[in-house]
Amino acid sequence: MKVKNIIERVMNTVFFVCGIISIAAVLMITVYMIIAGIPAIREVGLIDFLFGTVWASTAAEPKFGILPFIMTSVWGTLGAIIIGVPIGLMTAVFLSKIAPPKLAGIVRPAVELLAGIPSVVYGLVGMMVLVPGIMNLFNLKSGSCLLAAILVLAIMILPSIISVSETALNAVPREYEEASLGLGATWIETIFKVSIPAAKSGIVTGVVLGVGRAIGEAMAVMMVAGNVANMPGLFTSVRFLTTAIASEMSYAADGSLQRNALFSIGLVLFIFIMIINGLLGLVLKKGEEK
Repeated sequence: MKVKNIIERVMNTVFFVCGIISIAAVLMITVYMIIAGIPAIREVGLIDFLFGTVWASTAAEPKFGILPFIMTSVWGTLGAIIIGVPIGLMTAVFLSKIAPPKLAGIVRPAVELLAGIPSVVYGLVGMMVLVPGIMNLFNLKSGSCLLAAILVLAIMILPSIISVSETALNAVPREYEEASLGLGATWIETIFKVSIPAAKSGIVTGVVLGVGRAIGEAMAVMMVAGNVANMPGLFTSVRFLTTAIASEMSYAADGSLQRNALFSIGLVLFIFIMIINGLLGLVLKKGEEK
């Protein structure tokens, strides 16, 4: 018994330390982003920084307006969600509730393979296939635009949504579905009115993970979006918050206003992600209370 008690205490300590490390990491990142991001916002001005429409960081009279980046990130993420979430959810339903085991055994590894593909490969395929296709289809001078970025992001968030949603659907008690069928509902009605609502928590978690990847993606988006600081338009070359940081950080001088402004963009992106996660969590909590 003494040995078991010692082991129990040791494992409790290990779990506690791991939890503290995780919390400390989040706090350190938060504090660092605030310290690094505040100076440029203070110098440029909060209103001019957030709502300015011109980004000219290397001009003789530099301007640091990031509204185009913010709006592009919002519309790009929203577009990826609109396209990716329904496809991902329906695929998860297919794998969990409809597909024969042999077919599911073929499709599931393909979905897992999507999750393992590096971002740069998505960007390369999008640049070589998707961008020329959009250019020819819509008769544009360049296919590097917001639409191309949305389509690439929609594909990239699929693995997170599918995997987590399928796991949540598989965890729904069989008794719920049998009771629905016993009351005369069809199998499809049971899926949409019983299984999916019962698995809502897990599905929302998958969506949150997908949104996090869509917002945080830089390399693939940079390769297909054109990387130009324009206000967002579906067929306009654009720059996201992430690509703004990635494209200029390599040549921004240490201690310069340009470099500090890039850290400020990181702070805005960090707050942006926190707000979205908080809103999704609030919606989920209200849904569970109802």
